[in-house]
Amino acid sequence: MQRIKDIIFIEGSVYDCNSYILDDTIIDTGTGLDNHLLSALKKVNISPADIRLVMNTHCHFDHSGGNRLFPNADIAIHRMDAPPLEEGDSIATAAYLFGASIEPMKVDLKFEEGDNIGDFEIIHTPGHTRGSICLYDGETLISGDTIFAYGGFGRVDIGGSIKEMKKSLKKLIKLDVKYLLPGHGPWVEDGNRHLELAYNILF
Repeated sequence: MQRIKDIIFIEGSVYDCNSYILDDTIIDTGTGLDNHLLSALKKVNISPADIRLVMNTHCHFDHSGGNRLFPNADIAIHRMDAPPLEEGDSIATAAYLFGASIEPMKVDLKFEEGDNIGDFEIIHTPGHTRGSICLYDGETLISGDTIFAYGGFGRVDIGGSIKEMKKSLKKLIKLDVKYLLPGHGPWVEDGNRHLELAYNILF
């Protein structure tokens, strides 16, 4: 567990994504199939009851299955990825790949491109899923499964599109990114270089 500026970074387990805590908001919650996330929160004296907003970068189960761990929080996701959560769609959320199912959940906030959460702007980056998003504050990019460190990007064969991924990388390459905080793997400084590595794979 580390801090990047005011953000607490919780590294994912074998099946869980990375989670990020900013004040009373958590960005992505893993599968919720084990005690990994709750144990990490306990180490920094954060109770699930302290979390008021859960933001999902996309609907896949390894990012949203743990939403149920935060009963006092509102759930937020891009509007295009809201239906799989609301319908408990274990195919669209890829829960079946984890030998699990996902219960329908209420989505309280449905984001659009350009919406803001605190200092972060929502950037719609379809490709991994139709409603994948990144969050950007002018320096830090929380990238979900759109882009990873060292030249990776999210798979496009579970509700995604390589054509849309290319468009999203064209959008992201224009940003000035110092800190890249991805959905899986390490966070890194010199985010621009890692954006370029991913971009160069497709172009």
